[in-house]
Amino acid sequence: MFIQITTGLGLFSLASPFSSPLCENYFWKDFEAKNSARFIRHNAFLTITTKRARSTFRKPPGLESFMLKIGIIGGSGLDDPTFFSDARQLEIDTPYGKPSSPLKMGTINGTEVVILARHGNRHQLSPSQVNFRANIFALKEQEVTHILATTACGSLKAEIGRGDLIIVDQFIDFTKRRKNTFHESFENGAQHTPMAEPFNADMRKALYETSVELGFKTHNKGTVITIEGPRFSTKAESLMFKAWGGDVINMSVATEAALANEAGILYAVVAMSTDYDCWKEDEDPVTWEEILKVFNSNAANVKSLLINVLPKIRERA
Repeated sequence: MFIQITTGLGLFSLASPFSSPLCENYFWKDFEAKNSARFIRHNAFLTITTKRARSTFRKPPGLESFMLKIGIIGGSGLDDPTFFSDARQLEIDTPYGKPSSPLKMGTINGTEVVILARHGNRHQLSPSQVNFRANIFALKEQEVTHILATTACGSLKAEIGRGDLIIVDQFIDFTKRRKNTFHESFENGAQHTPMAEPFNADMRKALYETSVELGFKTHNKGTVITIEGPRFSTKAESLMFKAWGGDVINMSVATEAALANEAGILYAVVAMSTDYDCWKEDEDPVTWEEILKVFNSNAANVKSLLINVLPKIRERA
């Protein structure tokens, strides 16, 4: 069976996702059960994910044309009109509900971007309240091809200090209540998304190189433990996460990364260390006030990194 679809990427045909090796991920249940009319009307909520697409940020094979568009999750201050041009805001709904915030769309350094506030514009959503599926769906529906995410994190290693940037390469998911997949039913076929390398290697390389060029203390890899929150860890949990090989800890990345991979969107994250959780005997346990203080004093570094990495990703696409 073949389907012919007209999208913003052109006219092309695809075999059934269950008969063609080209389509390793395809939201078939959502297409049939939820989105059949909307699928066409909103530029086709479609995933074409191949091994090559997961390993590089170049044009996925099988597409005659390719328009790079970068979603930025977090990125406080990036809508500054001094460098954010052609600005517009889009209120959107999805089959999974509303995303955390309206989408801010525009151009930075000649690159089309879509900015989304993970916890809402007023940080009113707790980690468990964030509608991660709606967020990723909304970005995919706007034809976002890459996601750059930012996050605060606690350090589980003495060598990762406050204000350091970490370009994480692995996650351990310790969440308990999240909707962390689009494939809740196998009614129309099994969907097991590969997750061995959840963060795009080429995007990580571009982030690391740019961060070092800007003079920021940066770690080129690290495993992030994602916990449910909103509470912080007990000391026993913090020591356990260290023993597991975790480098940093936060409350968002694993869920977001898994869904982005299911959606076929290349994903990378820059994490900023703000504290030492509660494992370090010579440090006070983490507090929200401490996180805000460290994050706000270093937020300009993250903003500068994102602005400067965009041209590198565009040039290599």
